[in-house]
Order: sequence, then structure tokens, then C-alpha cells
Amino acid sequence: MDPLPAAPAPLAPPPRPPLVPEALHPALWFGHQLGHQRGDAQPSGFPALDAELPGGGWPRRVLTELLLARPGVGEIRLLAPALAAAQRRGRLVMLFDPPAALSAWALLQLGLDIDQLLVVQTREGGGDSLWACEQALRSGHVGALIAWLPPRLRAERLRRLQLAAQAHDGAAFVLRETAAAQRPSAAPLRLALRPAGADVLALHVLKRRGPPLDRPLLLELPPVLSEIAQQRARAGRAARETVPLPAATFVDLG
Repeated sequence: MDPLPAAPAPLAPPPRPPLVPEALHPALWFGHQLGHQRGDAQPSGFPALDAELPGGGWPRRVLTELLLARPGVGEIRLLAPALAAAQRRGRLVMLFDPPAALSAWALLQLGLDIDQLLVVQTREGGGDSLWACEQALRSGHVGALIAWLPPRLRAERLRRLQLAAQAHDGAAFVLRETAAAQRPSAAPLRLALRPAGADVLALHVLKRRGPPLDRPLLLELPPVLSEIAQQRARAGRAARETVPLPAATFVDLG
């Protein structure tokens, strides 16, 4: 009698597809990856910076916190491309409590439309700047917002701004002192800015949805001086470098 034929070997199960965290939930990602922002990010205008930001640009519906040693290190030039892009979409840009008077000529040189720029000074009238920022974020009528916050801000006040930003379909930037880096923040993105030469900004990523970035980014900013003014500035620096300082003389009048 012929033996019965052997039963065919069971088929191996198909290989499982690799786990993709964002397929489970858009707020999930691996620790070595950059997180995915809810909604499209807005390009910053600096490709090197976009490559290090989750979503490839400035995030929408959350706060971006910029820490400065002093105002005027180049923060407006850094944000100008995103602000101008919001204005080109017909959206208003609001600036809350800038620490100094803004130059309309310089803003025009950066591509901003002065007619779509609203500057709000709340501290001169004793108003609550945080309350005003919250209302602007919740209004739905603002394309981008920049707020210079008071020092030593309590964490719960910043958390309220972060909650309000979730209703804001655009970029929202809050500017604070560098000492705030030692305190917790509800902002998902925190960057420290410092000047690194003429028209060069060093940017340190302190917090982002993704792995840490050990090295600072060096970004070349657009100059705000005309070519003639730049030539005069260079000539002035050269003259100061070549002319020795006069020696001080101590005279004893006793």
C-alpha cells in the first residue's frame, strides 16, 4: 500500500508592517524622530531652521517661545517671513507690547504690510496684556501674533495662553527673558536667540517635540541697513580698529 502523501507545511504568516506611531495617533512619534504637528506648519523662510522644526516650520495652534537676553537681537528679522506670509493670505498680524518703537521703514524693507499690522500697547494704559492676547488668539481674526511678555511670568498664566493658542489657526510667538529657560513652560517649542555676528543669529533649540539638538543653528538674517549705511558702518568699524585709544593720565591734585 502506498503511504499517504505528507500534509503540506503551514504557510508562514505574512510579515507585520513596521509600526508607524503616527498611524495610531498623530500626536505619537518615536524618540529619535521629530514630532508631527496638528495641521500644516508654516515655513519659517530659513530652510536650515525648517529642517529642525517638527512639521517643517513654525507650528500652528501652539505657542512658540523665544528667549532673548535683550530685545533687538534679530527676532523681528527671524519672524518677518512668516508674518509677511500671513499678511499675503489677507490675515492681520498683531504685536503686543513691543519694548521699543518700531521703524515702519525697516518693517517695509522686511516685506511687511504696515496696513495689516496692529500694534497693541497694554502696559501704558494699565491693561492686562495676557488677557488681551488670549482674546486675540481665540478671535479667529488674527493670522500671526507676537507678544513680549512681562518678566517672571507664572507658569499657569502661560498655560492659559497655550490653551487659547489651540483655537488660533496660525503662528503665535511669545518673547521672554533668557532666565525663563530655568523654569517650566507649557510652550511645546522653546528657542533661545543670541547675536553671533553682523546679521547672524545663533538659535538654540531648548525644547521641541523630538530629540534634543546639541548644536546651535547659525542663521543669516536679511540686513536692514541700506548698502550705503552698511559701507559707512564698515568704514566706522575699520577706523575704530586702526586709531589707537588715547592713554589716560592720572593727575594728583593733592
